[in-house]
Amino acid sequence: MTELREDVAVSVPSATFLVDIDDTLLDNDRIREDIERHLDREYGPGARAGYWTIQERRFVELGYRDYLGAVQEWWESQSWDPRLLAVSEYLLEYPFADRLYPRALDVLARLRATAPTVVLTDGDAIYQPRKVARAGVRSAVDGVLVYVHKEEELEDVERRYPAGRYVLVDDKVRILAAAKRHWGERVTTVLPLQGQFANDADLRAAHPGPDVTVDAVGDLLDLELQDLVRG
Repeated sequence: MTELREDVAVSVPSATFLVDIDDTLLDNDRIREDIERHLDREYGPGARAGYWTIQERRFVELGYRDYLGAVQEWWESQSWDPRLLAVSEYLLEYPFADRLYPRALDVLARLRATAPTVVLTDGDAIYQPRKVARAGVRSAVDGVLVYVHKEEELEDVERRYPAGRYVLVDDKVRILAAAKRHWGERVTTVLPLQGQFANDADLRAAHPGPDVTVDAVGDLLDLELQDLVRG
């Protein structure tokens, strides 16, 4: 095991890009439609509704989509029906790369050529990293950070990826507002208008506006990235 020497200066990047994945790089609305369609076809409308009732409740309780935890609870509520075990495999093997927003990987490549680029996402320790990897995103970035509530872990983010400035790309205005409160002028917040949360007028009205708004994540290819880095 290599030990870090205290007398060796560690280079800190001038900036780091932090990019969400759900509804930022991946079209979660289409993913949900695919899952519901699969459950409806394989198990019937009643079973699909039962699963999604559990899913929605767990989302409220946990603050993130606990797909595998909902399968566990659903399976137990159905007297351990062995047919339901296949749902976990479906979720883990889902072709997430097919649901990337247009030009999403091109955006990551351009960001990474400018400054270190890290996925910053909410979720569990199994399904979320699997999603990032199967989408082809893990190999396109410098790191992946998963938290239960990432807006509460920004100090840990900075400890793991110290930088003079940050650029945060996220579909949730509350996350962007939390980052602005924490880092102040050291962060540039970017909101892509994708998915239900970014387009919820009430949510947007309840929080300060982001520094930059784009119609889609692919539009970052048309922006001058150094302007984002400089704030």
